[in-house]
Amino acid sequence: MNIVILSRNSNLYSTDRLVEEGEKRGHKVEVIDPLKCDIIIEREKPTIYYKDRYLDYVDAVIPRIGASITFYGCAVVRQFEMMNVFTIATSDAIQRSRDKLRSLQRLSKAGIGMPKTVFTNYSRDVEEVIEHVGGVPVIIKLLEGTQGLGVVLAETKNAAESVLEAFNGLEARVIVQEFIKEAKGADLRALIVDGQVVGAMKRQGKEGEFRSNLHRGGSAQVIKLDEQELKLAMNASRVLKLPVCGVDMLQSARGPLLLEVNSTPGLEGIEEATGRNIAKSIITYIEKNRHQR
Repeated sequence: MNIVILSRNSNLYSTDRLVEEGEKRGHKVEVIDPLKCDIIIEREKPTIYYKDRYLDYVDAVIPRIGASITFYGCAVVRQFEMMNVFTIATSDAIQRSRDKLRSLQRLSKAGIGMPKTVFTNYSRDVEEVIEHVGGVPVIIKLLEGTQGLGVVLAETKNAAESVLEAFNGLEARVIVQEFIKEAKGADLRALIVDGQVVGAMKRQGKEGEFRSNLHRGGSAQVIKLDEQELKLAMNASRVLKLPVCGVDMLQSARGPLLLEVNSTPGLEGIEEATGRNIAKSIITYIEKNRHQR
């Protein structure tokens, strides 16, 4: 098969591992920068031009698109879809998952547990917003934030007010969520391939840090998910139509609560923590499903 990985950096761990496992299984794997692709829209002959050639020989696409290039990256994925090329994440599914508010709305309607969340249109009534999620402390999140950036823990009403006023002044859209104290700065990441959990880890924030992202100095260890956690992770993948994704959850007194679903999850932390060959699972998933377009 000819597999294209849409990534801006071929040296990233996840990209490198996917190339390695694809080639091991006899496939030709190319890393292509989506920003350097020209989308050619023509009646009955959609195509993509990259550097000096048309990409009309591609069998499957693995999007590894950063949040900052979602718009153009998804346009490239969509064009591959128009060319009947199999992709492990459709352009629509990537865009849905990147819109935190939209994905939380869909997931809550599907009956998936999550922390109480409020979104307002630059509301001045901060006290009311805080009461909706059960009082302080609260978590305030930028809708476009990734890797723990744009996430603030406000422990008092004054702090929450100051943070919300600052974000409102910048016309930055935020959601306010209840703080799950019993999670103790830890969360769970389940890695889904073909709608099934293939690995899971518990990420713990460093001392005094409520965010558990590995990019922020957190640590990770392998964990066996219980039945409720497995069910939540697989349901979230199904609802957002992302057969390959990372699902982040908190452990709470009322059961697992969904934080977010990542359409291009990193492989380094999960492969190191679990010892599982996740990259190989993704390649074999493509082999099994590439004719379903």
